[in-house]
Amino acid sequence: MIASRDNFINYLQYEKRFSAHTVLAYSTDLTQFYDYLESAYKVKDFSEINHLLIRSWIVQMMQGKMSSRSINRKITTLKTFYKFLLRQGIVTENPMLKIQSPKTSKRLPVFVEKAQMDTLLDHVEFGEDAEGLRNKLIIELFYATGMRLSELTGLRLKDVDLHAGQLKVLGKRNKERIIPFSSELKGKIEAYLEVRKSGSDDYLLLTASGKKMYEKLVYTIVKQYLSLVTTIEKKSPHVLRHTFATHMLNNGADLNAIKELLGHANLSATQVYTHNTVEKLKNIHKQAHPKA
Repeated sequence: MIASRDNFINYLQYEKRFSAHTVLAYSTDLTQFYDYLESAYKVKDFSEINHLLIRSWIVQMMQGKMSSRSINRKITTLKTFYKFLLRQGIVTENPMLKIQSPKTSKRLPVFVEKAQMDTLLDHVEFGEDAEGLRNKLIIELFYATGMRLSELTGLRLKDVDLHAGQLKVLGKRNKERIIPFSSELKGKIEAYLEVRKSGSDDYLLLTASGKKMYEKLVYTIVKQYLSLVTTIEKKSPHVLRHTFATHMLNNGADLNAIKELLGHANLSATQVYTHNTVEKLKNIHKQAHPKA
């Protein structure tokens, strides 16, 4: 069983080219599944696993107060795993066909209000030194492009075309996409490049010591500055991604265009932002309509 898991992880990493984060999540899910079967049922072979044992694992997670969203992710892992096992001829039946996922409540994406973003970018002092210009550029890049955290830290100088006003990012499953940016942001990039220290010149954003920016530092910077203008509980780079998409949609951007800019594989992932727009319209209607 262990060998099959390892082969599956190699398949995800080298053939499907999943991100390191996704591969780690799949590996962790399968390790937890194996550990449960070993401790609860002494299972050592796939022939002993049926849908009832899988359901018992799901029940145990639910009793442990794990969220439906997390449980569904683990179910997705097992579904993908069993499809792989069937193709490899390791199993002849798929017990996941009898497994239903728990219902999850839809969570609306958290975003920063436009007035708060205006305050942050127009009135908060970042400083004119390399660190200050870099920190503001980080916020501007997230808000102006909607890119992911990993995409920002992996952004190389060669990926930024100042003349054309566009940048190339490497998204999930190593898919590249082009994102346009404004002349204003171009000026911010140029100002930072003029004062930053030399170091890992291959990358756009560098630490104070000249090394490539790492995700934890970017997260800390974003949280620090968002804390100055908003009281929302979560203050992360992904919130700025949500903010980008929500503000674009509120200002009339086409949903398919937002999908392409975000690098979503399908439109359903982007449609979640329409709920925020509908909620905004409801509030406007309630406040403005005499019969509301």
